[in-house]
Amino acid sequence: MTYTTPWVHRFGLGLAAAGRPAYLTLGRGDDLASSRSVEEMEARCHQLLDLAWERGVRYVDVARSYGHAERFLGTWLAAHPGRRDQLTIGSKWGYEYVGDWSLDAAVHERKDHSLAMFERQWPQTLDALGGPPDVYLVHSITPDSPALDDGPLLAALAGLAATGVRVGLSTSGPAQGAVLERALGTGAPFSAVQATWNLLERSVGPVLAQAHDEGWLVVVKEGVANGRLTARGADPAVAALARVDGQGVDAFALGAVLAQPFVDVVLSGAVTTGQLEQNLAARPPAVVPDGAAEPPERYWATRATLPWT
Repeated sequence: MTYTTPWVHRFGLGLAAAGRPAYLTLGRGDDLASSRSVEEMEARCHQLLDLAWERGVRYVDVARSYGHAERFLGTWLAAHPGRRDQLTIGSKWGYEYVGDWSLDAAVHERKDHSLAMFERQWPQTLDALGGPPDVYLVHSITPDSPALDDGPLLAALAGLAATGVRVGLSTSGPAQGAVLERALGTGAPFSAVQATWNLLERSVGPVLAQAHDEGWLVVVKEGVANGRLTARGADPAVAALARVDGQGVDAFALGAVLAQPFVDVVLSGAVTTGQLEQNLAARPPAVVPDGAAEPPERYWATRATLPWT
C-alpha cells in the first residue's frame, strides 16, 4: 500500500536543486557525491519523481534555468506515459542556464525577460517536456524587470493563456509584494504566482492572500529558506519549537507554510529521497511562531551570500 500523509495533496516537488550540479542550499555538498554527471543527476531526479509519485505528489516544478530539469522530467514522463494527465507541471522562462555543468562556474544563470527570450524558450520547454506545461511563469520578476510594461510580451503571454496554459510570474527579493501588486493590477494574462514565503521571510503574505482571493494559483517556494530552516541551519529557538511540536525542523517550517490559507501548493526542494520523505511528513504546527521573521532586506542579503555548492 502506498503511504501518504493527509497534507500530501498540497505538496509539489521542485527540481531547482536536482536538475543541475550546483545550487545555493546549505549542506548540499554533503548530500551529493563529488561526481555529478548529467547521467547521475538524471537518475537522482527520476528517483525523486518516483518517490513523489508513490507518495501522492501531483505537482512538479521546473524551469529553463534549472540545468536539465525540464529534460529530466521529460524523460521520466516518457518512461511513464500514463502519468502525465494526473500531474500539474509548472515551468518558468526568463532565465537560462549558462553554468556549463560546472560547480565553480562564474555565472550559473542569466536573466532576460524580453519577448525574444520568451519566443526562444517556449519551444525549448515544449521539446524538453514532450508537450506544454500546465503553468508557465515569468521567472523571478523584480522591480527592474521590464516584463510588466512590455505590451508585445504581455500580448504574447495572453495568446499563450488563450491556449489553456496558466500564465503567471515568480517573485524574489525584498520587493516581492510590490511586484505582485503591480501584476495583480495588470489583469490578464496572469493568474498564477510562485513566491518565497517562510518563517524567516513573510513580507509577501498579504499580497499572496489577495492573489488567492482573486482566484490565482499560489505556489510557495523556498519553504525551508535554502536550508536555513533545517537541522543544519535553523536558529535554536526555531529548532526548539519544532521539537515541542513533534516535527523535524524542515517539516515544521513546511508545516507553517501549509498553515497559511492562501497557499495552494508548497514545494519541496529536496535533493535526496530521505529529505523528501522528511518534507512530506509535514503538518501544520499547533502554533506558527511570530518571532522568527527577519526584515526582508536582511533575509535576501543573507540569501545572496549562500555559496553555490
